[in-house]
Amino acid sequence: MIEKKEISDEKALLIGVIRHGTTETIINEHLDELELLAETAGAKVIGRITQKVSKINPSTFIGKGKAQQIISQAKELGAKLILFDDELSPAQIKNYHQLSEKIKVLDRSGLILDIFQKHARSKEATTQVDLAYLEYLLPRLTRQWTHLERQMGGIGTRAGMGETQIEVDRRLIRTRITRLKKDLSKIEKERSTQSLRRQSEFRVSLVGYTNAGKSTLFRSLTGADVFIQDQLFATLDTTVRKLNFDTSHTILLSDTVGFIRKLPHNLVASFKSTLKEVLEADLILMVLDMSSPQVLDHMNTIQEVLSDMEANEIPTIQVLNKVDLISDGNMIEKIKRSFPDAVAISAQQHLRLSELKAKIVEHMEANYQTIDLQFPYEDGKTIAQAQEGVEVLERSYEEDGVKLKIRGSRSRIDQILARVN
Repeated sequence: MIEKKEISDEKALLIGVIRHGTTETIINEHLDELELLAETAGAKVIGRITQKVSKINPSTFIGKGKAQQIISQAKELGAKLILFDDELSPAQIKNYHQLSEKIKVLDRSGLILDIFQKHARSKEATTQVDLAYLEYLLPRLTRQWTHLERQMGGIGTRAGMGETQIEVDRRLIRTRITRLKKDLSKIEKERSTQSLRRQSEFRVSLVGYTNAGKSTLFRSLTGADVFIQDQLFATLDTTVRKLNFDTSHTILLSDTVGFIRKLPHNLVASFKSTLKEVLEADLILMVLDMSSPQVLDHMNTIQEVLSDMEANEIPTIQVLNKVDLISDGNMIEKIKRSFPDAVAISAQQHLRLSELKAKIVEHMEANYQTIDLQFPYEDGKTIAQAQEGVEVLERSYEEDGVKLKIRGSRSRIDQILARVN
């Protein structure tokens, strides 16, 4: 195992950059979110600095003079951590570590990876996060992360003559990345096998901005005992449960990792097996926190991630959650006008969940087919299989065999027809 970096109780200074096309108001909203991320990681935010830039400095992102001013200010305030809302290049990270001495400099991606490392519980999540973290770390390796042989199993990893410690650490990281990729490949094969077994079911996937209440909605609908905490990225593992609406409408509901603005690309790549649940869904429930002032911005972020995953063609129901947190009825109506096809609910208070279930059933109905089949009596095994995972509308026993009228999802009907043919 690699060492999990600890940020807890460190004082942090936030840095936001105002570029062309953005305003100070927007950047402050983004810094509000960065502050939530920092608090989730265990840091205490003591201040924020915004800076207008017309051109990104390849060495320090902002101007070098401003960079030194920020470091001086961090020292005066007793900050041990400087957090940038934008992703810094490996060269910029290294330059800051030379300038800042004992103050750590981290970008948004590094902070998100730190949070994911703390919240990873299962073997799959731990493997995915460790891989993403090491791929992020490799080009940014500085003295801050040296002596990895003590963390990654040191026997047989001593440096050769003249080999620097950072070169040893790079070699160790590359070896570890290769091993993690092999482990992840095995996990993906296991997940694919599980997915094949569920092909006949109607699959619904919950997606949403982190902390929008997906896990609460999952528990409210299924009654499943899932981990829920009011912080960003409380859960990383995909949970799947069967949910029966009635005798003819059964779904498999999955809860996936939350999305966020500027999610690190290598993290999305590592989590592709987890996010595959979304790609294979028949229906997506996009959960939005309607009490958040940034609800439209959150929706756009989710749509961007779904588009990047090529999941934007899957039918979607927008779910406006946390309606109980808004006391102004006019405000509720105003928000609903921006989301005309959405269902407004409270997962926490179990409000209007029946309306959401009715919408899901409506989508299922549009996906259902009814067909007539006939089998000879001696084909008992196929007759039994043809009645699994569908609603049997009629069953009659004729002289020449059994006649069935069945109704089910298109994917299940296609499976039955393929077996019959």
